Order: sequence, then C-alpha cells, then structure tokens
Amino acid sequence: MMVERNQTVVLEFLLLGFGKLHDLAILVFVLFLIIHIMALTSNFLVIVLVVVNQSLHCPVYFFLSQLSLSEILFTSNIVPNMLWLILVGGGNVSVSRCLTQFYLLGVPTIAQCLLLAAMSFDRQVAICKPLHYTIIMTFGNQVQIVISCWFLGFMLSFIIYIFLTRLEFCGPNIINHFYCDIAPVVELSCSDVSVVELVTSFVSFPVILSPFLFISATYISILHTILKIPTTTGRQKAFSTCSSHLTIVCVYYGTLTSIYIFPPSSNSVNINKGLSLLYTLVTPLFNPLIYSLRNQDIRRAINKHIQIWSRFPAT
Repeated sequence: MMVERNQTVVLEFLLLGFGKLHDLAILVFVLFLIIHIMALTSNFLVIVLVVVNQSLHCPVYFFLSQLSLSEILFTSNIVPNMLWLILVGGGNVSVSRCLTQFYLLGVPTIAQCLLLAAMSFDRQVAICKPLHYTIIMTFGNQVQIVISCWFLGFMLSFIIYIFLTRLEFCGPNIINHFYCDIAPVVELSCSDVSVVELVTSFVSFPVILSPFLFISATYISILHTILKIPTTTGRQKAFSTCSSHLTIVCVYYGTLTSIYIFPPSSNSVNINKGLSLLYTLVTPLFNPLIYSLRNQDIRRAINKHIQIWSRFPAT
C-alpha cells in the first residue's frame, strides 16, 4: 500500500516467503506444520515435567524450562506466518507489524543466549565447586538470573526496535524472506541507517559473543577439572552431566553465527533461507529432543508418567 505525500511512503512490505511452490505447497505446509507442532509439544512437555516432578526441581532444569519457553515464543512468532506464506505464495505485511515481529524475534533470541550462559555457569559450579553448589545456586539466585535474562531480552531488543521505528520507507518494499529480519528491512529504508546499524552492532555482537566467550571459558574450566578426576568412570560421569548442554550450544551458536555473524552473501538468498529455516523450525524441536534422549532424569520422569497414565483403563 502506498500513500502519496511529498514522497511515496511505504506502509506495507511484500514477503516473498518461498515463492510459488505450486503442487508442492500443500506437502511443504503439512511437513512444516507437523514439525512445528512437534516442537511446541516437546518444549511444552519439558516445562510441564520440570514443574510437576520434584526430582527435576534443580537449577539446570529450571533454566532448561526457561529455554523451552523461549523456544515456544520464538517459533510461535515466526512459523504461523511462514505457513500462511507457503499457502498463498507470499503476502503483504504492514511495516508496524513487521517491526513488531522483529522485536518479538529479538526478545527470546537474546534470552536464549543468556540462558545458555547461565546453564554453563550452573554446570561449572556443579563440577568445579560441588561443595559450594547449594550455597551459590539457591532458588533466589536462579530466579534473579532468569529475570535478568528476560529483562535484558526485552530491553535490548526494544532499543533496536525504537531506532527501527524512526526509519522511513519510500522505495522498494519487497523482502525476499519468510519473516521480518533486521537486515532486509534496513536495506529497504530510504533514511540514514548508519545509527541503526551502529546501535544494532553495539547491542547484538556483545549479546551473541559475550555469552559464547563466557560459555567457552566455563567449559575450559570444566574440562580442566574433569581431567583431574583419577578414574575413567568418574570422568565420563562428570562429562555426561554437561554433554547435552554442550550439544545445544554447538547447534544454537552454529546456526546463529551462520545467519548473523558470518551471513551468506546477498546473492545466496536460498542458503540464507535454508539456515533461517533450520534456526526457526528445526532447532526448537532439536533442543528438547537432545535433553530427553540424552538425559536420564528427563527419561525417568517421562517413563514415570507413562506408567501412571497406563494404569488408567481405556474408555
């Protein structure tokens, strides 16, 4: 939609999505819908298990439940609109709605980075300072850490959002993507975007890199402590307590850095869409599966409830 004033003002963007898929549209829609439902269900299951099982009332699972909550918020913001774009072959979205989607994308993304750092700190204290674990990781400290992660997510994302709302759009309005990410939106602006780019870099790079460097430092400390354990069984047991978290960190930061830190060139649109699809659709399903398949406490909690449900007669 265009409004004529002194210049043509863009009020809507055209999201191309995946283009015209023709006969494949229904198949792709159903496949992505199934993955999305599985991701929502598995993350919701993790939250429920942590809440109702006394054995899971410990810091690592409290942080895990918050990570699952961030995954639910993240994928719910992107995937429903993406599914609609698949069916219609692209569609219009208002500028205000587009910027709001980016804000709601930024909040859980920042929170996830910080929560992963908090989980690595929890593992470091548990392995390197086991005698001080209950003193350091009190429930009050856990709550403060989680509140800080979400508060920074909301505030830092809001700072970028405020600067984005000051941009004017008066030229092309086509975004060759399936959601409103910051790079294609800024490219369409006819305003001076130097301030927005500076603020975005000032906020984004520390938020992404600082937690990653902190996680790396904690795992160096953890590895140093594990290598001091005299028995092979003891080393394997210690490492198994953080292997699931380490796997999630590798998957999460691998996709995140591929998209935002070292993105494909502007000519590699399909590669960027593929990485974004992996990040927004597959990773939210992958994370809870890693913990449920590789974590004995989660598996025991699931088996416990399956046994309880199996006792009820079928109606």
